[in-house]
Amino acid sequence: MAQQHLDPTDPRSGHDGPAPTGDVLAGYLRVQATEFLRALRLHRETGSGPNGSEGSAEAARALRRSARRISASLHSFQSLLDADWCETMRPELAWVSGTLAMEHACTARLERLLAALHRLSGSTAFPAQAGARASGGGHGAAAHPRAGAAAPERGNLTVGAAKAGALLDRQLTLARTRAHSTALQALGSSRFHAVADKVAVLASEVPLTSTAGTTDLRPLARAALDRLADAVTALPLVTAGNPYNATALVHGLSPDTVPHPQDAPWHQVRLLLRLHRYAREAVSGPKGNAVVDLRLLSAGQALNRHRDASEAAAAAAQAARTPRIAPATAYALGVLHADQRHEVEAARFAFQQAWQKETVGAS
Repeated sequence: MAQQHLDPTDPRSGHDGPAPTGDVLAGYLRVQATEFLRALRLHRETGSGPNGSEGSAEAARALRRSARRISASLHSFQSLLDADWCETMRPELAWVSGTLAMEHACTARLERLLAALHRLSGSTAFPAQAGARASGGGHGAAAHPRAGAAAPERGNLTVGAAKAGALLDRQLTLARTRAHSTALQALGSSRFHAVADKVAVLASEVPLTSTAGTTDLRPLARAALDRLADAVTALPLVTAGNPYNATALVHGLSPDTVPHPQDAPWHQVRLLLRLHRYAREAVSGPKGNAVVDLRLLSAGQALNRHRDASEAAAAAAQAARTPRIAPATAYALGVLHADQRHEVEAARFAFQQAWQKETVGAS
């Protein structure tokens, strides 16, 4: 990145302030642990009925946010923390975050697909609120599932598109309900209570190594950026810059339900970008008030859209494999799958544009 865009906590910035050390990391982790416990208390206070509530959904998002940040810090700064403790905590925090994300992911995916069906049909009947939420950046952006909400009007859709929407509605609503039940079971389990107990200890006592207090955090944060840059370098950005990536549909009719083979490297870059962003937060102080890099933010938003479109395309393909559906329904789902794969390509192009803007000045 160009010198004028460097965070002052970067070793290359010439920042004259005191070097952030393990004490700064400890302060950041204590803040995140406190946020986790506050969100957990809010979740218990707002109730955990069969369909959840706005308050409990916001509490679940806050739990995920703090769990991700703690886990990311354990990854980026593991050499400054007790190794056994890190190895124990990281998978547990990933389990908490992943379990709590499933319910919202199903809701956002359904709304995205229904909005796309109406857009592809030239219909304006789909509620504006749902369409806006479905086109949001990531799983954590939308509000809680609107259980019991009226289904979108499908009067302006073709028969095939209407039936495709109804099929997706049934499948993803069932998946959301199961995910909600799984999350409730997880939050009441002894496994989760063990994690919460360890986070409570972390809020007051961070297991730093004996040398952490004199170790500069910035080289470790820089290593997170270097890993991200290496992963981006391995991406087929030239292909992503083309208007249409024909090879993206090579496996489109395969009966295999595994994730699309082209998507995995992009998902990995998204995770590494998140690690880089959280490392910047940790280095900037206990509150994590890192300097906002708007181009890095744009790159992250593009990768969120990539993830959402990729998963929506997979859901459309899975629905199309439902036995004994009408040809018109299968056709509508095929069009929907192709549309979402186009959205994948558009997101890759947007990421390429954002990333190249960021790196041009460094040459």
